[in-house]
Amino acid sequence: MDANLQGATESIVSPIGVAVIGLGAMGLPMALRLVGSYRVNGYDPVEVNARQARDGGVNVVGTPMAAAEGVDVVILAVRTLAQVESALFGEDGVVAGLDAGKSVVLTSTVGAPGARVIGEKLAERDIILLDLPVSGGPLRARQGDLLALVSGNADAIEVTRPVLERLASTIVTVGDDAGDGQAMKTVNQLLCGVHIAAAAEALTLAQGLGIDPQAALDALSAGAASSFMLSNRGPRIVQTLRGDDPDVLSRVDIFVKDMGIVTDAGRAAHVALPVAAATEQLFQLGAAAGLEARDDSTIAAILARRTT
Repeated sequence: MDANLQGATESIVSPIGVAVIGLGAMGLPMALRLVGSYRVNGYDPVEVNARQARDGGVNVVGTPMAAAEGVDVVILAVRTLAQVESALFGEDGVVAGLDAGKSVVLTSTVGAPGARVIGEKLAERDIILLDLPVSGGPLRARQGDLLALVSGNADAIEVTRPVLERLASTIVTVGDDAGDGQAMKTVNQLLCGVHIAAAAEALTLAQGLGIDPQAALDALSAGAASSFMLSNRGPRIVQTLRGDDPDVLSRVDIFVKDMGIVTDAGRAAHVALPVAAATEQLFQLGAAAGLEARDDSTIAAILARRTT
């Protein structure tokens, strides 16, 4: 596995055209990051997302096909495998507008089997799939500070590298085939999901023991128990435990999906994942309690027996 640390490039004028399909929590900041460096088309069926992108300088159009026309790279930033398939192959999908020989960059977390199928279907149309799931969250996406796990055709990676470097400060090449990037992202999401659950449990336990959750967060963040997810999700977990509703930066149902991908991968590989399985059930309980569209930090409400 080769790791290439890439600094985000300075803003430049480029004739390369880029389309971003999906202008939500991750797609919008990625599209805005590219504005000023590239010609950027965008598509999202949600009007508020489309309006925010348009206000930021993205050329928002009415279909994925229209977004793909005349560009060199299409970036997919949608939530699920079904949405990927619809955006690419549905009526007015990307493949109807994208020229042969161009690249589709899959940043969504959809699992290795799904990415392999998508890659095969695109290859039939002489379109290259770069499997490039990203990690880091919306704020780091806007700053071009994402981790990108890329696999696919080496020549296509090099051609698109300037675009990728604008989005990611760390690009790790994990293989030559579609699905390799997804496999690595599956491992990444196992740790992310478990760390969120552990942070929620720890701060809920602190509250149950009579310790102020914010004081507990401050103390834990200064010692060996600290983690990125504790520092990132901790303040929003504290809000949840105080009965507030934190801003939605990463939805509960994202980790319902991602932890499902993790446990499916474990079964397929005959690897026992007891901690991941328990974490998946916690997120499932959160979704069942009506928290699916709320921030993933609100799973602490399940542990604290407070869902409103």
